[in-house]
Amino acid sequence: MENKEKIINIAVIAHVDAGKSTLVDAFLSQSNVFRDNEEMVDCVMDSNDLERERGITIYSKNCSVMYKDIKINIVDTPGHADFSSEVERIIKTVDTVILLVDSSEGPMPQTRFVLQKSLELGLRPILLINKIDKKDQRAEEVVDMVFDLFVELDADHDQLDFPILYGIAKDGIIKRDLDDDSQDITPLFETIVEHADVYPNVNDEPLQLQVSNLAYDDYIGRLGIGRIYKGTIREGQTVSVSQRDGKIVKRKISQIFVYKGLQRTPVKETYSGDIVVVAGISDLSIGETIGAENTVDPLPMLNIEEPTLSMNFLVNKSPFAGLSGKYVTSRQIKARLEKELEVNVGLKVEPIDGVEGFKVSGRGELHLSILIENMRREGYELAISRPEVIMQEREGKVFEPIERVVITVPEVHSGKVITNLNLRKGIMESMQIDNDMVKIEYVAPTRGLLGFRSEFINETRGEGILVRRFEGFDEFKGDIEQRSNGVLVSKVDGEAMTFSLFNLEERGIIFIKPGTKVYEGMIVGQNSRSNDLTVNPCKNKKLTNMRSSGADEAMKLTPPRIFTIEDALEFINDDELVEITPDDVRLRKKHLKENERRRHTKEIKYAKENA
Repeated sequence: MENKEKIINIAVIAHVDAGKSTLVDAFLSQSNVFRDNEEMVDCVMDSNDLERERGITIYSKNCSVMYKDIKINIVDTPGHADFSSEVERIIKTVDTVILLVDSSEGPMPQTRFVLQKSLELGLRPILLINKIDKKDQRAEEVVDMVFDLFVELDADHDQLDFPILYGIAKDGIIKRDLDDDSQDITPLFETIVEHADVYPNVNDEPLQLQVSNLAYDDYIGRLGIGRIYKGTIREGQTVSVSQRDGKIVKRKISQIFVYKGLQRTPVKETYSGDIVVVAGISDLSIGETIGAENTVDPLPMLNIEEPTLSMNFLVNKSPFAGLSGKYVTSRQIKARLEKELEVNVGLKVEPIDGVEGFKVSGRGELHLSILIENMRREGYELAISRPEVIMQEREGKVFEPIERVVITVPEVHSGKVITNLNLRKGIMESMQIDNDMVKIEYVAPTRGLLGFRSEFINETRGEGILVRRFEGFDEFKGDIEQRSNGVLVSKVDGEAMTFSLFNLEERGIIFIKPGTKVYEGMIVGQNSRSNDLTVNPCKNKKLTNMRSSGADEAMKLTPPRIFTIEDALEFINDDELVEITPDDVRLRKKHLKENERRRHTKEIKYAKENA
């Protein structure tokens, strides 16, 4: 059987914001994927609203372009550490990787992780130095830094002989040398074809397809995405599937899709080397091998990383419950989480005994907060508890997740950052000073890093860069103090008044503005001291003949601190919840009434004393 197309699969790997999605846009726009009447959207691969807003790729996606007679499948991989297991799986399906590095920043810690996985799998990367139009570009120096990184990661002789290209991805220009006058990305297409071999024609061998990703379609159910390593696959074919538990089961393929441009296009059959989407196997999971009927040859199972963080997703029971959300019941939340489990393999969901809610475990704060943000936009209301780190027990000892933290800050702020990380049980591994900027590398428990990001932004006045990635598990590091400041808690239901908030400002930082509706037990600010303070934010000034309400207008309030979902989850303590609705993110106490909070505090104190 003759393969209809020559196929090369590539992945674009880089750190967040190095220009991956912009490069993929250039591939698509310059290979005539879009018809004349179609509008080209920036970062077209970042199809999810959240990805567009945050400027990051969350879900790896596929597309394909034609260069001469060769089909090039392009996989856009996530650059954030929370999605590292997805990166690893994707790289196993490609023939080469384009390592995209910023011309002034150089290789970043997350680049290192993805590159290491590529080199371990024997891939020979192509280096593309992007953003060479920057005023502070230092492309030659960055090439040397990347070469040193390859050596450090034990690259072999072939891998060290990598092609180097230079580009301005946003303008769709790639050059072989910095002073070339190239006007398009042809040099990149040529380099891919020279550097990566077309996939060999092994269509006549028995089918071998490994699932590297999952998707879900409301009409046809679960979809498996993977590369055909050998053989061909046809619509309606009966196949054998080697499952995660070692069992081999027979299933029928109902539909097959391949990528043409950005479109998932149905086909009757497809061949070795291609990335294919199969429908019809409802219990398919990542890493499973699909083979011809009765002749499946299983590939080594792909690793799905264990969750490191959990939160409770509870039914919202605040006085404002149901005011703006469409989906508020436990049954509706359960159905949505089950749908997420169809595609989000790093997630675990368990019911909580005696409570209307679920314990949801994931790869990190970003992984979980993106799920929460998506649910909020879909009309769900939730109350979320403080994130908790998932411990492991080995040989009678407790182990906890550890992260590598790489920080670049102006030297003037470095002292505060170092002190803060030391308090959080971090251990410094290296420190370099370069032109008033300090680069510090720490290893710290995930538990200690909860809430660190917002403190870091304040301490460095937004001038610091913070990169974290999961390192592994290590022995429990001991107790770490929670937030040192108490909060201002409303003791009434009502509407916040300028007069009250103006007087409360001397007590701490305010989280709400005048006119905000509040309820008893809602957190309205942060106390400047360590204790919680019950306050009345709804009290207005008494009007007399001598003083008019017009004087209120002269009261200038400091702008309130506004919380994103991540900020709120980092901020709260164990006795607090984040109330999330389509319109608002509020902070509240678990126990809304003051006497209930006092009783609860006494019970905890008594339990500790008698433990």
